[in-house]
Amino acid sequence: MSTQIPYELILGWRYTRAGRATRRNGFISFISGVSMLGIALGVAALIIVLSVMNGFQKEVRDRMLGVISHIEVFAPGGAALPDAQKTLAEIKANKSVVGAATFISAQALLARGEDMKGTLVRGIDPALEGQVTDLAATSVSTLARLVPGQFGVVLGGELARAMGVREGDTVTLIAPSGQVTPAGVVPRLKQMTVVGTFNSGHFEYDSALVMLHQDDAAKIFRLEGPTGIRIKLKDLHQAREVAVELSRSLSGDLLIRDWTQQNKTWFSAVQLEKRMMFIILTLIVAVAAFNLVSTLVMTVTDKRADIAILRTLGASPKSIMKIFMVQGALVGVIGTLSGLLLGLGIALNIDVIVPALERLLNASFLPKDIYLISRMPSEPQYSDIMPIVVISLILSFLATIYPSWRASRVNPAEALRYE
Repeated sequence: MSTQIPYELILGWRYTRAGRATRRNGFISFISGVSMLGIALGVAALIIVLSVMNGFQKEVRDRMLGVISHIEVFAPGGAALPDAQKTLAEIKANKSVVGAATFISAQALLARGEDMKGTLVRGIDPALEGQVTDLAATSVSTLARLVPGQFGVVLGGELARAMGVREGDTVTLIAPSGQVTPAGVVPRLKQMTVVGTFNSGHFEYDSALVMLHQDDAAKIFRLEGPTGIRIKLKDLHQAREVAVELSRSLSGDLLIRDWTQQNKTWFSAVQLEKRMMFIILTLIVAVAAFNLVSTLVMTVTDKRADIAILRTLGASPKSIMKIFMVQGALVGVIGTLSGLLLGLGIALNIDVIVPALERLLNASFLPKDIYLISRMPSEPQYSDIMPIVVISLILSFLATIYPSWRASRVNPAEALRYE
């Protein structure tokens, strides 16, 4: 038994590809094409912009996580952990943990001659540090030079350049908590030898981080042991959930902080920017979608005689409304799908398209000496693309309601009076 296609669908499709036999029909078809193109470009722009923003966010996040760990467990007030080995064993018992390493964290001043910089000092165990950060895993030979008792330091590349030091130079580390003398409280000073530098690609850490051996840091800051434990997980996106699990399973009064909390302001700013860009670009799609109103109103005016004939043949107002809703919906669907394909095509190949444009225009969009990231990253995400497609289709559908309703209200006698 064959199924018959509803005539509303057939007529709606025919009106969508309105013939160009007359100048008026040709103009209506042109306006319909412009509306379709507007929707397609709006959807494509949304997909491309959000994909590039996701790409930048991922690049910065990965570089950030190359230096910091997924989760940090530390004692309150910067004190040494009461039982570091017991805490380390409890952490490694969690199935989500793939690596853990003790560390000492403190702030200090680094001086060379008259230059003085505020720094974040991190005392590490070079043998374990590679388990928790990508930077340490790729700088094994450099960190291996940190030998306990020799008081060597590894500086961020930007910090080393700012202070004008190279490998083999000496610098002075000034600890904030001093020692009491007859002349008053004097800060503790220690001559350190620069044994290497690192470049994480993240300016904040390259310009402020100083790494030294954990035992040397304990002596300088007069600590009995490590102040915390850094943790690497199988899945960085589960950091919050694992942090909650650890807060329940670890014994003692400990503080737990995941990577999203360490950079909360930055991630909040990125999410706010993404949200605003989504709203702004959605307005472009909305403008294009509501161009359908004028297109359909013109079509209804042009097809008044056809509507009247259909009504006299027995078509109900509901069927007339369906015809023009099908026409508008088809324009919206074709425009949205075209924009989806165009947007994904550009977003997935932006690493090829942007260099080609740079060569064509003889320009550099992201100069290496200015920007942190010198290439245009892109990461299309399903969670961004689906809302774009759904919103575009809904707006297109809403734009068809009023013109379709007007078509259903056409009086056959009035429409045929002058035909």
